Amino acid sequence: MRRIFSGIQPTGNLHLGNYLGAIQNWVKLQDDFECIYCVVDLHAITVPQDPVELTKSTREVAASVLAAGINPETSILFNQSQVPQHAELAWIFNCVARLGWLNRMTQFKEKAGKNRENATVGLYAYPTLMAADILAYKATHVPVGDDQKQHLELTRDIAQAFNAMYGEEFFPLPEPQILGKATRVMSLRDGNAKMSKSDPSEYSRITMTDDADAIMTKIKKAKTDPEPLPSEADGLEGRPEARNLVSIYAALAECSVDDVLAEYGGQGFGVFKPALAEVAIAKLAPITDQMNVYMQDPQQIDAILKDGAERAHAIAQPIMGDIRRLTGFLGASLG
Repeated sequence: MRRIFSGIQPTGNLHLGNYLGAIQNWVKLQDDFECIYCVVDLHAITVPQDPVELTKSTREVAASVLAAGINPETSILFNQSQVPQHAELAWIFNCVARLGWLNRMTQFKEKAGKNRENATVGLYAYPTLMAADILAYKATHVPVGDDQKQHLELTRDIAQAFNAMYGEEFFPLPEPQILGKATRVMSLRDGNAKMSKSDPSEYSRITMTDDADAIMTKIKKAKTDPEPLPSEADGLEGRPEARNLVSIYAALAECSVDDVLAEYGGQGFGVFKPALAEVAIAKLAPITDQMNVYMQDPQQIDAILKDGAERAHAIAQPIMGDIRRLTGFLGASLG
């Protein structure tokens, strides 16, 4: 049995980086794995959230994932807070993980910044909840981007520590699945910065709700350099914006960077940008249209998430029962 688990934050208004770095790969993985996909609303509240916006964003992210091609009949899609085993196992893992392990997590340092003393315990313990997300289902594979590799390594450490603590090879050690030609999509305004919703410039990103005109405008305004595109990938060294746009084209067109440069090498961005915009529009417009259909029927989204939660619970509950037995807890879980 090969089982995938992956989660996505309900940040609302997903962008091209989310699609190319995660969702497009999720769709492909459905052919080869049993897939469990989760909108991680428990992770979301590690930083302040407006409750109304969190509900809206959870539905919007679910709609995006469904519109992109996740099949809720063959894959499991749910929001994390509906399955109590995530939170219960996270507490057990808080009692397995070591402070030294968590102190090495670079994402906490980045997110807490200079305000470390005011950061929540939840933000600090985020990686143990992520470990619980994965291991509650004994997932064997996890699709991850570069920024999540460290958390998956911690998940493996926690699994090994738990197995050693209770003298049983209970948890598998999940393997990373790093797929796709653009696992790290950069800002359209700065080729050295990751594409992000938090960037103050709306021209830094293409969102899943952008229409054709917005996509064309943003790509035409994307930062570039004055040189024509090279004919080979080595020529992109030291040209972060050019590399980013070529990588985006390759990922959207599902071809190699070399294929893109074979066609556009020697040409300027005045030719390449409109071509990239057309590829982006052709790929994203049908997803946006279907996403809007889902968003007009929130009850359908809620029903899909509820069904997914029930199926996820059916997998996690007996696993959690075995964990409670190993841990020495008396009585059955009511969750």
